[in-house]
Amino acid sequence: MGRIIAIANQKGGVGKTTTAINLSAALAEKGKKVLLIDMDPQGNATSGLGVPKVREGNTYDMLVNNSPAEKCIRKDVCPGLDLIPSTVDLAGAEIEMLELERHEFILKKKLRRISGAYDFVLIDCPPSLNLLTVNALTTANSVLVPIQCEFYAMEGLTQLLYTVQLVQKKLNPGLEMEGVVFTMYDVRTNLSQQVVESVRQYLKEKVYDTIIPRNVRLAEAPSHGMSIMEYDPRSSGAEAYRKLADEVIGQKG
Repeated sequence: MGRIIAIANQKGGVGKTTTAINLSAALAEKGKKVLLIDMDPQGNATSGLGVPKVREGNTYDMLVNNSPAEKCIRKDVCPGLDLIPSTVDLAGAEIEMLELERHEFILKKKLRRISGAYDFVLIDCPPSLNLLTVNALTTANSVLVPIQCEFYAMEGLTQLLYTVQLVQKKLNPGLEMEGVVFTMYDVRTNLSQQVVESVRQYLKEKVYDTIIPRNVRLAEAPSHGMSIMEYDPRSSGAEAYRKLADEVIGQKG
């Protein structure tokens, strides 16, 4: 059974999708079989990997139209990495899912047959704490939280940790905190270092050593439909995500 990791933060613009794409690609580069699931109606992970948004064979079909997960997978969007793409139709899925039985467990049921074919399944959650995110947290073994090195980082983190605790108590007692990864770190500012120090004190061992820097090449890669591993494998952004992949692999072997 592969490890299922939800990548979540209800704050937008914190590098969540960038982390989902590039951590997935880095894990695949290291020989792991990886599935990335785009649960965000904006579909940025889908377009960021150069996959067109089509009306069939996507996350919406899997969750609402009862399509088998295996029929929604795009194989080898980059070497070793498969994708279940998103579509704008997913924006209305939450209302439709409420009518379905055990609606918090739809994704978990869908992945039961396929997760064993992968070493890692990563879920890119929407930037809100809605039913799509709850489905991801109910399905996952752990949650990885990217946070931007900014003044309001702790505020958003506290809200997310409270949601994780609720899911642990009521829906998924096995859910663990995978860890926090700092993104958009700017070595030129004191604020970035202050945020890192305060979060490390707050969470202690749950913070990754790897810090993702502000990097122009990381920002450019999605517009070319590529992960940073393909777009500029020697950039500081690519090296950072390789180090993060090593930490994720090393946590539980």
